[in-house]
Amino acid sequence: MAAKIPVTVITGFLGSGKTTLIRNLLQNNQGRRIAVIVNEFGELGIDGELLQSCQVCPEEESDNNIYELTNGCLCCTVQEEFLPTMQQLIKRRDNIDCILIETSGLALPKPLVKAFRWQEIRNAATVDSVITVVDSEAVAAGTFASDLEAVESQRQADESLEHETPLQELFEDQLACADLVVLNKTDLVNQQTLAEVKDLVKEELPRVVKIVESHQSEIDSSILLGLQAAVEDNLDKRPSHHDTEEEHDHDDEITSHHVVLDRTFEPQKLKQQLQTLVKQQEIFRVKGFVAVPDNSMRVVMQGVGNRFEQFYDRPWKPEEARQTRLVFIGKDLKSSDIESQLVSLN
Repeated sequence: MAAKIPVTVITGFLGSGKTTLIRNLLQNNQGRRIAVIVNEFGELGIDGELLQSCQVCPEEESDNNIYELTNGCLCCTVQEEFLPTMQQLIKRRDNIDCILIETSGLALPKPLVKAFRWQEIRNAATVDSVITVVDSEAVAAGTFASDLEAVESQRQADESLEHETPLQELFEDQLACADLVVLNKTDLVNQQTLAEVKDLVKEELPRVVKIVESHQSEIDSSILLGLQAAVEDNLDKRPSHHDTEEEHDHDDEITSHHVVLDRTFEPQKLKQQLQTLVKQQEIFRVKGFVAVPDNSMRVVMQGVGNRFEQFYDRPWKPEEARQTRLVFIGKDLKSSDIESQLVSLN
């Protein structure tokens, strides 16, 4: 029988750096053939496309190596969403060396890991490890994520969600299931604060787990992959606040709105306008691609709360429309105001 496909589950709150971590793994894959499952929130698959732009397989095959699950939080839709995707990947097991799963910031990792006990999966794949990415600055501030309300409200918005979890409990559940913790964005805190964050994380770990530090999710793949934890076989050592709980109610106040404009923007001016919009409305997350005047490269723009970052990721493809595409996630979004301010920006 062929060896099981090792699967690495990457979890953590919105804006913690999960996508960047996977991006770096793809760029420094050391010859591995990697498939990626992205549990995206929003109408446009920004994270999936961003990851796909880094995929190492030939261009004609890249579409088959990124799987986006967009219809709800993966921990609550494992049967409807996750199982069919895994079955597709298992059929390709001879051409895949490992699988990376990026959960949404809403996800409880344990229900997902339990799916690897199912008959349809357990003989073909195993959870090599669960990696939890932690925003050091946000934890130091006591919010656990860059914008506490953003994560809490986004969690409530998903109609598929079967859990109503206080933010700290969700943080504890993500740590309790971890085989490796990545303390990310360490450049945003001083050494004393970082030590305090590390102590806080250790207090929440139910067993000895390695903690590594990073400021831009740049970690050698030999540290992240090949842990051989067979997580599905020792779930009893990974306690969850939801081990004995039933369904909980939730509301549906958060929406996502996408804007597609056939125009270019100066990145700095656009960033300033987006920061203004964040102050005017309850916008929790902005992400997307920006067309820049007289430049063959596209810009990735992403922000959590009022903190934005931007970078050039690749040239526009000849067949691509050079559009600016942004996704806004927030509460009671005034879509017309967002679009009018962007359209009128000089």
